[in-house]
Amino acid sequence: MYEDFNNSNIYDNSSSEDNGGQMVPNGFIPEEPKKPKKKKGGARKVALLTAAALLFGAVSGSTMVGVNMLADYFNQQQNPTRTELTTVPAGGTDDGSDSSSGDAASGTQMSATLDVSSIVEKAMPSVVAINNRMVVESNNWFFGPQQYEADSAGSGIIIGQNDTELLIVTNNHVVENSEDLSVVFIDNTSVNASIKGTDADNDLAVIAVKLADIPADTMSQIAIAVMGDSDSLKVGQGVIAIGNALGYGQSVTVGYVSALDRAVQTSEDGITRDLIQTDAAINPGNSGGALLNMDGEVVGINSAKYSDTSVEGMGYAIPISAVKDIINDLMNVKTRTEVAENRQGYLGIQALTIDQAYANTFGMPQGVYVYKITEGGAASKSDLKEKDIITKFDGSTVRSMEDLQQMLTYYEGGDTITLTVQRLEDGQYVEREVQITLDFRPADDAVNSGNAQNSGNSQN
Repeated sequence: MYEDFNNSNIYDNSSSEDNGGQMVPNGFIPEEPKKPKKKKGGARKVALLTAAALLFGAVSGSTMVGVNMLADYFNQQQNPTRTELTTVPAGGTDDGSDSSSGDAASGTQMSATLDVSSIVEKAMPSVVAINNRMVVESNNWFFGPQQYEADSAGSGIIIGQNDTELLIVTNNHVVENSEDLSVVFIDNTSVNASIKGTDADNDLAVIAVKLADIPADTMSQIAIAVMGDSDSLKVGQGVIAIGNALGYGQSVTVGYVSALDRAVQTSEDGITRDLIQTDAAINPGNSGGALLNMDGEVVGINSAKYSDTSVEGMGYAIPISAVKDIINDLMNVKTRTEVAENRQGYLGIQALTIDQAYANTFGMPQGVYVYKITEGGAASKSDLKEKDIITKFDGSTVRSMEDLQQMLTYYEGGDTITLTVQRLEDGQYVEREVQITLDFRPADDAVNSGNAQNSGNSQN
């Protein structure tokens, strides 16, 4: 979990995430550049990028402060069977008309007064606060591994809807290990939410709110975000960050694109991601919030803060164009609602966790290693093979036996799912997809015996 808990160095901004930064008020005029100070001798301190998540135990995140307005429209998806993320070219609308008004609106330069109030007014109804009660595990030297619940806060962007749900994209670390998840809309209305799909490698998640649970008055005030083209961004263009900073409610910061395709590696998972670098302040709680261009289009999902005592003004966002297809897939997976135990699905395998340390030592992918396939079980009737390493279950990342067991609680016997596996072929791991129709979980399954968590391996 590489979110922002309990640490001043943060990769995220979920409940307590990236730190620092100033809110730039309307009408702010940049200061004249100060004369550079004379450099002193000695080696410069190397700034550290961490993936630790900041926790706000006392942050309720239930208040959202922002601009109330009536949305011009609420987009309805045309395809009832599959929801798609809609994007528009930079500087234009989805009907091809030019929405820009002057150079500032087209994103080529910012107004001298930095007045972005009209842009924020239109975009704010599409950004939400996310509150998450999660399970956190710590390793105490005296008592050993300990688990406890903690509150966290993050942000999300409304990206679409299907026949029954409103869909919101955020960072995976904002919602992972969730025990109780809720969304706070522009009018401060809080509604329970469920996870649809997650992609830990890209730090993405899509969550869903039932349309039936959203009051009509709230529905009239929220809007679906307009997606832009991050591939067309240029260094020096103005950007606006909106998010649930510090869990206090929505706030706005303004800055510029500092760099594109900046390779950033987090210390916890060791994954390198190509991100947008900006000097717009991205604070704890901003993770999952929107990075907008000067047309009010979402060009990035705020995700990380480069934090160090000697460094300021380095925030990061996931470029929206690079992850559009991933978000589309996550929008269309089964919403995670636990089914009755006697109806839950069963794979018919024996497996163990390949954690990060083991993966690094032996050059194996992180995931669930299948060491035995039960004869006559669901897996035996599929193309799954022993020694395969399961990395995704129906599109969502699994990195441990616990992840896999949890995913099975959301599916019934008889459901057909797709496993993404890494298979060793000619000395190299190759990604394959395997379709399996699940069996029903036996009453004497080892998952329920309490041995699986202790042993690190189990039947499923």
